[in-house]
Amino acid sequence: MDVNKVLFISQEIAPYLPETPMATMSRDLSQAVQEKGIEVRTFMPKYGFINERRNQLHEVIRLSGMNLIIDDTDHPLIIKVATLQPAHMQVYFIFNEDYFARNITKQLETVTSPEDNDERSIFFVRGTLETVKKLRWVPSVIHCAGMISALAPLYIKDYYADDPSYRDTKVVFSIFDDDLPQPLDERLYDKLKFDGLKESHIKALKGKRADKLMLTKLALEHSDGVVQCAEHVCPEVMDLVKKSKLPFLPYQGESGNVDAYIDFYKSL
Repeated sequence: MDVNKVLFISQEIAPYLPETPMATMSRDLSQAVQEKGIEVRTFMPKYGFINERRNQLHEVIRLSGMNLIIDDTDHPLIIKVATLQPAHMQVYFIFNEDYFARNITKQLETVTSPEDNDERSIFFVRGTLETVKKLRWVPSVIHCAGMISALAPLYIKDYYADDPSYRDTKVVFSIFDDDLPQPLDERLYDKLKFDGLKESHIKALKGKRADKLMLTKLALEHSDGVVQCAEHVCPEVMDLVKKSKLPFLPYQGESGNVDAYIDFYKSL
C-alpha cells in the first residue's frame, strides 16, 4: 500500500514525559518517519504536570470547543499544540480538566491505576480521532502505543468504520513491557455500548474488569499489524500476538530502524 500519512497515537512522548522506552520510541520514530518525507501527526494526552510555558504549548482555538459525550455526560475537548525541535514536528495534546488535570504525577500513577481510566482512554481516543477529522487529514496508517491507546483500534474499525477519514486506514498496535496494575472499571462494556459499538466486538468485556491482556487482545482483534517495541515482552502477550496471526515486526533495537517500520506499513 501507498503510505503518505502516518498518525501516531501515544500514551507518552519525550521530552514532555520522562524518557521511557515508549516515550523515546514515540518521539524518535515519528521524527524519523517525517524525515523520510511522510506526513506525520502525533497525539498524546496533556497531563496536568506538563509545564505549558516551558514546553511552549498553546491552545488551538479552531480545534477546541467540541464536547464528547461519555456515559451520557458531556466533557469539553481542549486541543493544545507544541513544536518538537529540532524536527519542527507538531505534537497535539488532548486535554480535559476532569480527566487529565487532577492527581497526575510524573510517575503517571493515574495513567495506570485510577478508577476512571476507562473513560480517560475513551476520551483520549475519540478526542484524537475527532480532531484528525476536523483537520481534514486522512492517514494511511495509525500507529498506537500504550494502554491508554488500546481502544483506538476498536473505535477505528467499529465506530469510525464507514467514515471516509478512516475507512481505508491500516492500524498498527505496539507491544511494550509496560503494565496496567489496576484493571479498568467493569462498566467499560456499558460505556462502549452507549457509544453504539457492536455487541460482537465487545461482548468479552461484559461484567469484567479489563486487564492488560484483555485490552491487548481487544486491540489485536481490530489491528492490521503489530510491532514489538521492547526487547522483553511478557510471554502471555507474545502468545496473544502469535495467536492473532497478524503481520508482525519484531524488535528493532533501541535505536530502531525507520526503514523497517515504513516497509512494514507498506506491507499491510
